[in-house]
Order: sequence, then structure tokens, then C-alpha cells
Amino acid sequence: MFTQTPVVWAGMAVPLELLGPFVHRINGVELRLQAISFFVVALLLCTTIVWGLWNFLRRDLQWLPRISFGKALVGVVLWGLMFFIVLTMISGARELMTPGAWKRDGFTYKLNAPASPEANAASVEQSLDLRRKHLEELRQTLWHFAATHDGRFPTGDDLKEIPKDRWQVLGCPGFRYLYANGLKAADKSGELLAWEPEIERDHRWVLLTNGEIVQKNSADIAELCKSESKP
Repeated sequence: MFTQTPVVWAGMAVPLELLGPFVHRINGVELRLQAISFFVVALLLCTTIVWGLWNFLRRDLQWLPRISFGKALVGVVLWGLMFFIVLTMISGARELMTPGAWKRDGFTYKLNAPASPEANAASVEQSLDLRRKHLEELRQTLWHFAATHDGRFPTGDDLKEIPKDRWQVLGCPGFRYLYANGLKAADKSGELLAWEPEIERDHRWVLLTNGEIVQKNSADIAELCKSESKP
């Protein structure tokens, strides 16, 4: 009969005993050396197999050159590097096709867990709030210009006085706010002054000439543009 129940350890096999108090004395350096030694042994084993099979096949195919163990080792390393590059390209293509599906975890990446509907809703609200604050910065800049130009908003060459980052939609590189030229600041009724492009059909922030920032959908914005374009 056994006097001690054996402990089963999952993972990579190592040549060190993992039973008893010795487990707690393994430090990080030893773990790394064990991992490195495992891959070195695996590399040498693969090289031995390739070297043996090549020279065995040479018995029947005399035109094959005889290779040494060193040449077989170089061949295995080169093939390994080639497969490493191919797998890296596959991983990069997978990330491009599914952006945000993987997140960094130390030196590697792991799959993002699907967020709950509540978390998705909170993320959308946070994104909308940040985009609104960015549009408020544009409003402050435009109203500062209007205060020094008889209530007139910039047009033509005057637009160069507005920093370029103010026209960029937050979180959407390459997207700029749409802008209506030739308008003035209004106290009551507001017209479309600047608004987001169609990033989201039902959630687009709009800046009016009366200073209000409201949220409208694409259909409402299209109707406002049509009504304001009429003489």
C-alpha cells in the first residue's frame, strides 16, 4: 500500500521531482531554466530525427547529399523560424479581422471575454459623453472667435485660426466635424453649425448656432440640412 497519495501536476513535464516540500523551493530562475532546457532538448530531438531520416533515405537515393548533424540543426532552426513568421502573420491577420478581440497579457495576448449587455451599454454611454465633451471644446473655440468678430463664425481663411485637433471627431481618426459656413451666433433659435459625420446613425452630436449641443439621428440631420438650404 502507498503511504503517500501521489499529486498529479498538470502542464509541461520537468525532470525535477514535484512531490513534497520541494515544490515550494522552486524559484522563478529554475522555472525558466526548466522551460529553456525543455525546448533545447526538443530542438535536439527534432534535429536527430531529421538527420537520421535524411541519411536513411540517402541509402536508396544516392543523389541526395549527406548532411552532418550541424547542418540538420541549422535546417530545423530555419524551418522553425519560418513557421514562427507564418504564425505571427496569421495572428496579425486575425487581429485585423477582429479588432479588439485580443488584449495584451504580459508578453502574450489572450481572448477578450464577451462583455455583458450592461457593460456594452455603459461603454456606449461613456463614448457618447467623451464625444460630447470634445464637441464642447470646439464650441468654446468657435464662440471665442465669434466674440471677437461681431458674432460671425469663421469661414474661408478664418478657419485656419481654429486648431486642427478641434475639427477631429474624438476616437475616430480621419473623421472631421461637418461645418456650415457663413453663420452667426444666435440667442434663441439655432441652426446647424457643426455636427458629427455618420459614425452612428442614431447617435450623432449636433452643435447649434445658439450654443446648444443636442443629439439627433441621421434622418433628423438630413431634414435640418434640407430646410436650411431652402432660400
